[in-house]
Amino acid sequence: MTTDVIDVHTHMLSEEWMSLLAAHGGPTYELRTSPEGKRVIHREGAQFFNITPGMFDYDLRISAMDAAKVDIAIVSLTAPNAHFGAPEIALKAATVMNDSMAEAQVAYPDRIRWFASLPWLHADLAIAELERACAAGAVGVMVIANIEGKPLTAPEFAPIWKAIDDRKLPVLVHPTLPPGAAALGLDEYYLGPSIGFTFDTSLAIARCIYDGFLDRYPNLKLIASHGAGALPYLVGRLDICWKASEEARSKTRIPPSEYMRRIYADAVVFTDDALKTALRTCGPDNILYGSDYPHQIGDMAGCLARVNALPPRTCAKVRSVNARKIFNI
Repeated sequence: MTTDVIDVHTHMLSEEWMSLLAAHGGPTYELRTSPEGKRVIHREGAQFFNITPGMFDYDLRISAMDAAKVDIAIVSLTAPNAHFGAPEIALKAATVMNDSMAEAQVAYPDRIRWFASLPWLHADLAIAELERACAAGAVGVMVIANIEGKPLTAPEFAPIWKAIDDRKLPVLVHPTLPPGAAALGLDEYYLGPSIGFTFDTSLAIARCIYDGFLDRYPNLKLIASHGAGALPYLVGRLDICWKASEEARSKTRIPPSEYMRRIYADAVVFTDDALKTALRTCGPDNILYGSDYPHQIGDMAGCLARVNALPPRTCAKVRSVNARKIFNI
C-alpha cells in the first residue's frame, strides 16, 4: 500500500525569534558561539541545542524533504518556544514565529503546515493569539512539556486548554529540560537531549493521565514527542501503581494503559523495537511519522525507513493516514 508521508515533528526558527531570545532570554537562555563558529543556545550555562542552517531555510527544507521522500511537513517552533521575557516579549516571540510559518504555508501550499506557538504564561494573550493563528492557517498547537517549571495541568493554563479543546486541535507536546536539570547533572555528556528530554515528556504525559486531564478535555489529541518518551516501556509500572495506590487512581476510573490508547506519539525513535513498542502501547491508529529535522539528531530518512519496514497497513497509517485524520488535511 503506497501513501504519501506527513512529518508531524519537525522544526523551524526565524532570525527575528533568535534576536528576541538573545535580547530577552537571559539569564536562563543565552546564545553563544562555539569554537567551531556555530551558534549554540545554552540553558543555565549548559548546551541546550545547536543551531543548524536548515532551521531557517525553507528551500533547504524542501530539498531535504524531496530527498527523503517526505511530502508534507507540519512545522513547529522548538523549546523554549515563547516562554521568556515580559508578556509583550513572549507574545511577540509567538507572533513572529506564527507569522513566519503562515508565510511559509502560503509560499509552499502543498508542502507546509504548522503548529501555533502561544505565550502560555499569559492566558489572555495566549487565547487571543490562538484565535489569530488559527485564522492564519495553524492546524494545531505546540506546547512544551513543562512551561518554565510549571506542569501542563497547572490551573492557570486551564482557560487555554479549554480554548484548544473547543477547537478540537492536535497538540504536539515537545520536551525541554525537566525541572531540577542542574541537580540531576543533565548538563554533562549531552544528557539533557538524550535522557532529560524523554524524561520531561514521560513525566508530563503521566501526570496528565493520573490527573484526569484527558477526561476534562475529551477533544484533545495530545502527540507525545519521541515515541511518547519512556512511557511505552513503563506503562505496566504505571498500571500496577494505579492499582496499588488510592492516590494514583483518585482522579481516574481506568488504568493508565487505557489512556495511552488515547495518546498519539510520533515515530522519532531510533530502533525498530522502540517503534514496535510504541505501536503496541498507543495502537496503530495513534502513531505518526516524525523526523526531528533539522536538529542534530534529526533523521528524515532513518525514521521513515523504520516506518516503511512495518506491515503495509500499519505503515500506511503511520506514514500519513493517521495524520490526515487528526489534522483534517
